[in-house]
Amino acid sequence: MTLKLHRCRFGFLKVDICTRVQDALDDMGIEYELVLHPISRRKRQGMIELSGQKYYPVIEFEDGSIYREQSKDMAATIRAGKLDEKRGAAAPSG
Repeated sequence: MTLKLHRCRFGFLKVDICTRVQDALDDMGIEYELVLHPISRRKRQGMIELSGQKYYPVIEFEDGSIYREQSKDMAATIRAGKLDEKRGAAAPSG
């Protein structure tokens, strides 16, 4: 299994918070599988089951652990080459 980026479906706009993380992954040459989810917060049960919350983006590692912070912080972590340090972290609550 490969790293997965769970994000909203509005990637074509290139202005949303999910795109910030996706661009960082692309810029750093990190391979990932893109998993698109509904825009409506009422339809995000799958996201809640995965990460314990309903916000995007979420990175799911090969071991099933997830990483979620504000998108600007996630992008900074990726660009700093520290994404692997987030592997195995517990899912945030809420």
